[in-house]
Amino acid sequence: MQPIQVGLLGLGTVGRGTWNVLRRNQEEIRRRAGRGIEIAMVGVRDVARARAFLGEGVRVTDRLQDVVTNPGLDIVVELMGGHEPARSLVMEAIHRDKHVVTANKALLATDGNEIFDAARTMGVMVAFEGAVAGGIPIIKALREGLTGNRIEWIAGIINGTSNFILTRMREQGLPFEAALAQAQALGYAEADPAFDVDGVDAAHKLAILAAIGFGVPIRFEAAHVEGIRHLSAIDIRYAEQLGYRVKLLAITRLVAKGLEMRVHPTLVPSQRLIANVEGAMNAVLVKGDAVGTTMYYGPGAGAEPTASAVVADLVDVTRMHTADPDDRVPHLAFQADSLVARPWLAIGDTVSSYYFRMRVADQPGVLADVARILADHRISIDALFQREPGEGERQADIILLTHEALERDVNDALGKIEHLPTVLAPVIRLRKESLA
Repeated sequence: MQPIQVGLLGLGTVGRGTWNVLRRNQEEIRRRAGRGIEIAMVGVRDVARARAFLGEGVRVTDRLQDVVTNPGLDIVVELMGGHEPARSLVMEAIHRDKHVVTANKALLATDGNEIFDAARTMGVMVAFEGAVAGGIPIIKALREGLTGNRIEWIAGIINGTSNFILTRMREQGLPFEAALAQAQALGYAEADPAFDVDGVDAAHKLAILAAIGFGVPIRFEAAHVEGIRHLSAIDIRYAEQLGYRVKLLAITRLVAKGLEMRVHPTLVPSQRLIANVEGAMNAVLVKGDAVGTTMYYGPGAGAEPTASAVVADLVDVTRMHTADPDDRVPHLAFQADSLVARPWLAIGDTVSSYYFRMRVADQPGVLADVARILADHRISIDALFQREPGEGERQADIILLTHEALERDVNDALGKIEHLPTVLAPVIRLRKESLA
């Protein structure tokens, strides 16, 4: 049987990794897929540079449209990233009856519903394992391995750059800016790191996981997003002393009133496996009603880890290339006509435990005033830690851990606490998750 013909859009880090993995493992891939998989055409902006890497035997063009309109190609792999022209090229490929493989989480988070609808209409597949958590096969686990479960919640470290920065802040006591500089020097962070450190990248990925886990349309705009830019090394140190580590967690949970979807720095008990995921590694926890809690761990980015996921998608598409569209795994795990529109909770309607750090005047009655306000707002103190003032200091840090409380009540309570004359700075508030 002739190899299936693939067009590749983009030859950056992941594109080169995909080319290398396909060539190096071509015999194993052929045995698994039932036929060879061959990149026959590559669309790039810099043809000369691509030709120097690829050598002869593959057509290279800077006319990206020519790749998606080529009638000899069966699959288009989009590894350009960004929104445009990636979106237009993906839609054109679908309308020309080509299957698509992509690692573009931002595109799927914002336009995935439209892309999947078009693919269903045309009877083609859109595969996207590489879009979430790099080389970790979390999409396949959710769509297929856990299909017998009612998913209760998903929580993950799904941005390696932020996790690397938090690791350096904890291990070396660095301020955020110094840890970010290390991440940039090592190539983990871009020159403009906003998508990573502000939580947007993790929210893109979480929107996809939530849709697959709960059988709902993708709703990126429903996510509450906070990053790590304003996190202080002192709070990481205090959390450590209290038995917690701070991670940028992406969390989605099914509760009685609807669905939560939030990204924010989170205190996690240090004995949890996910609390010990360090450096640029990723990990995802999934709680199913039948299986319990499962964890998926590995490199969340990089040339060949992500290429591993892209090639796995290529093998899946090759296997199912001639199958009836109704016999294929649905894009979002649930049959398209079975997706439901659940309500999404605003962050004020969510329930969490909390960490508060308060800079207060060192005088009697301060803690009593704080405790009274918390009690008035139905917020119960779980633990308290006070750093004794140094010699000559007239102020101190009080750290409180709370039991679960409604976020709206917490906001109201903190507003009143910050108006106390003995509270000398805005209260630092971090959420806490047990992930039990």
